[in-house]
Amino acid sequence: MDLSASVQTKSASAKKETLALRGYTFAVYTTQAVVTSFLPLYFLDGGYSEQQIGLLYSTGPIISIVSNLIMGLASDRYRTVKKLLILLLFGQLAAMAALFPAQHFAVVCLIMAAFYFFQTPMNPLTDSMILLSSQYTKTPYALIRIFGSLGFALAAYFLGLVLKATGPNWTLPLAWMTISLTLILAFFLRDYRAGSSKMDFSGFFKVVGNKHVVIFFSIILLVSIPHRMYEGFLAVSMRQMGASQSLIGLAWLASAASEIPILFLLGKYGHRFKELPLLALAALMYGIRFWINSQVSDPHWIIVTQFMHSVSFGIFFSTALRYISHMIPDEYRASGQAVFTVIWLGLAGALSGTFGGMLYEQLGRTAFFQTASVLGIAASAAFLLNHIWLNKKP
Repeated sequence: MDLSASVQTKSASAKKETLALRGYTFAVYTTQAVVTSFLPLYFLDGGYSEQQIGLLYSTGPIISIVSNLIMGLASDRYRTVKKLLILLLFGQLAAMAALFPAQHFAVVCLIMAAFYFFQTPMNPLTDSMILLSSQYTKTPYALIRIFGSLGFALAAYFLGLVLKATGPNWTLPLAWMTISLTLILAFFLRDYRAGSSKMDFSGFFKVVGNKHVVIFFSIILLVSIPHRMYEGFLAVSMRQMGASQSLIGLAWLASAASEIPILFLLGKYGHRFKELPLLALAALMYGIRFWINSQVSDPHWIIVTQFMHSVSFGIFFSTALRYISHMIPDEYRASGQAVFTVIWLGLAGALSGTFGGMLYEQLGRTAFFQTASVLGIAASAAFLLNHIWLNKKP
């Protein structure tokens, strides 16, 4: 009887922990929707030029390289994720509050750099927490991360309607509210920890220096560059095709919503499939998706290709994290997540912003998407070759 009661107590606790993680993840991605979809329009309405807005957003990838490494190593060193998440959320609130009265462009640049320092590590630390929680809650990563996609999709649509009715001036208050909600929910999280030993930095660098890890992260970069190219110039390319703001918003909604069924299926059945072939499929889908974008001239076709986001990004991101969790020991999990994010967001963002922008301006939209397509297909072949190499008989 006591054993049965103990099992029921643990089951109830796991359900509460899963609910808390899902609510928190939902809230995190509502803020991402505001920052990605609506903050550029706020700056545009404030009189900033496209070049100035591009400069504001170029600070993100550069800052993320430093902030993600610092937070990832700090998480492993001090064996905490929850406390760092709360610290980051307080930092975001302070930066967003400072942005309210800011007028001078140089001041806004500094504030946005500070905001990105606190905002960009949120995803890898959140992913690390979800992955570490699975051994307690028995809930797969994808079945919690799916609520992030749901939060982004709903926020992109409903907050867009709010801003359409109230005007862009409400962008900062909405961002402040979504960050505040996330902070409140973060206090209900359990502070999952990888182990009881202190972080051995030399051991971490040995892990990252492993040739298999280096090869994997190199292929990740090959996929990340075209993804960031596409993400950064989606609105620009659609606007050049004659798309309205509402149609561009619908494109963001379509991509975020398309992730949900794929993440659900991966949570249920993803463990049955090898990671590298799945990653090869996702990279191939990226290549096909970008090639189609290079051929179309009607922006409505972009909406159709956005649903391919489910297979490309949906499979890629979740499966890459699962592969990293197998490849890198738990005690270095947050640091491994940080390196992944530095490549996925920082390095790829800097390269795609610099060279992708030059390519788009000099050669046009068609050549831009064709280049992205070639990189995606090359990454697909590299994942398959890596899989064959690792599984060949000695």
